Amino acid sequence: MTENERLFARAQRTIPGGVNSPVRAFRSVGGTPPFFARGAGAQVWDADGNGYIDYVGSWGPLILGHADPATVLAVQAAAANGLSFGAPTAGEVELAELLTRLVPSMDMVRLVSSGTEATMSAIRLARGHTGRDTLIKFEGCYHGHSDSLLVKAGSGMLTFGNPSSAGVPADLARHTLVLDYNDTEGLHDAFANEGDRIAGVIVEPVAGNMNLVAPRLEFLTTLRDLCTRYSALLIFDEVMTGFRVGLGSAQGLYGITPDLSTFGKIIGGGMPLGAFGGRREIMEKIAPLGPVYQAGTLSGNPLSVAAGLATLRQLQAPGFYAALSDKTRTLTDGLTAAAQHHGVPFSAQAIGGMFGLYFAATPPATYAEVMAMDAAAFNTFYHAMLDLGIYLAPSAFEAGFVSAAHTPADLAATLAAADQAFAMLKK
Repeated sequence: MTENERLFARAQRTIPGGVNSPVRAFRSVGGTPPFFARGAGAQVWDADGNGYIDYVGSWGPLILGHADPATVLAVQAAAANGLSFGAPTAGEVELAELLTRLVPSMDMVRLVSSGTEATMSAIRLARGHTGRDTLIKFEGCYHGHSDSLLVKAGSGMLTFGNPSSAGVPADLARHTLVLDYNDTEGLHDAFANEGDRIAGVIVEPVAGNMNLVAPRLEFLTTLRDLCTRYSALLIFDEVMTGFRVGLGSAQGLYGITPDLSTFGKIIGGGMPLGAFGGRREIMEKIAPLGPVYQAGTLSGNPLSVAAGLATLRQLQAPGFYAALSDKTRTLTDGLTAAAQHHGVPFSAQAIGGMFGLYFAATPPATYAEVMAMDAAAFNTFYHAMLDLGIYLAPSAFEAGFVSAAHTPADLAATLAAADQAFAMLKK
């Protein structure tokens, strides 16, 4: 038995499923998950000493790679002064000022401890600001595990959602309307029927939780127009896309101004941190200024803030995102060429430092197209790549991430491994 197998067996005795977040259990792809011991740059090593080129990057935050020296030094310096205070610190102010400068749609921002907390709070704020209850979300988009968001589509296009998790009250789920991502006509119908009851719409401007699905610009502009027309709030969930697809995040990339935005992952530099923000008149509804309550004992934790500041400073270097995008496109173009060489139905696409791999002839644009992909082929490819030292997300329905630490040699090694993996699929 390997050390990974021993750790997994041991973990399952005291941790549900042996993991502290479900996708880590490898249920989608099968097998034993590697237990990671350390990381440096673009590489990670597991408990058995196996090394991998990493395209998960802690699910997106590590845009500078593992153990970035400046970020580690910043966290060490902050830790030496105290791990937590539960009181204001200068770093929180500096981070809030930087976020509002880099994201012009946000006049004010509140720091929290996770992306889930950020989206949950933004939705409460939208309801409190508008005095309405109904929320629109999109099938296949994930915004954390709060009750309002663990909702799947109803039986018809304009029916309200049903709980997608045990423990979510049906009475709460009925306030969430679930539509199809990239479906502009569905948006018009929903607002025509429910517009005066809609508090807000929450959307991943680039979907990353049903694999990577690029938005149709018409879809995003229609969202903005309808929310404005019906006095609903448009919430961009940029927990994943924030500072990943560009310095201006997805809203800067596509030229859409949301009313509220949520951030996480990169803004914490690998430490637990989230944020939500928006226009001043909306954010002033948050306690202690207004009636919408939100609090967190560890919000603005000094270690997380230090890591976030150290990361965001480096992202402002000239040419950073151009270089990151070039690397990501090199990867996706090379994978597509390798698959074509072996006659394997496959496609890929990149947006900034995010990418999607699809065992389908063309990249999907909708949730239905995502679900029609060949998941079995992905699972075979996944394990072949893992055996060859390439760590991808252990699910056909997750986006991948390239970091500034990935070198041309890393990309070349990845493409060489992919050539072998696609050859196995051809057989």
